[in-house]
This record gives sequence, structure tokens and C-alpha cells, in this order.
Amino acid sequence: MNLEIKGIHYEVTERTTEQIEKKVKKLDFAADKIIDLLFRIERDNAIYVISTNINFRWGLSHRIRVKNHDLYDGIDKIIEKIRNKVSKEKEKIQDHSEKL
Repeated sequence: MNLEIKGIHYEVTERTTEQIEKKVKKLDFAADKIIDLLFRIERDNAIYVISTNINFRWGLSHRIRVKNHDLYDGIDKIIEKIRNKVSKEKEKIQDHSEKL
């Protein structure tokens, strides 16, 4: 899984990178299913907008977005949303392969 983190009007610090990498380990159950996980952190006044693009091996792509006043709380929330989305997609793929 390729992990990329970009900041817009926000300088991505080492602490932020470490926090995201630590939280992304929760997705290890589906690391072989994900090609890219692209994070974008944007600061708009006092609000952080954290968005991510998930590119799956079978060509599907999803975008998830969270707004929060606290960056690290926002990271926790987006990781949970990603985890739920990846779990659903993994189940769908398993269901389709079982039917074949």
C-alpha cells in the first residue's frame, strides 16, 4: 500500500505523519487490497479538512472527507471511516468471488 500525505495551507509535520502512519496500521487487514491511500490535509481558518482517496486493486476509487477543529481528532475520525469503507468493499469482493 502506497501512503502519501500532502498539506494545503498546512505544513505536514513529522508528528502528523507519524500519527497517520500509526493509525493506518489499523488497515493492515486489507493492505493487499489497497494500492494507494492519499491523504490531503487542508487548513481553512480554524478548521482542518482532511480528505483521502482510496484506490483499490480492482479499479475502484473512493473519496472520504472529514472537517474538524482538532487535526488529530479529525485523523481518528477519517481512519475510522476508511476502515468501515474498506471492510465493506472487502466483503463485497469476497461475496462476488464466492458466487463465481
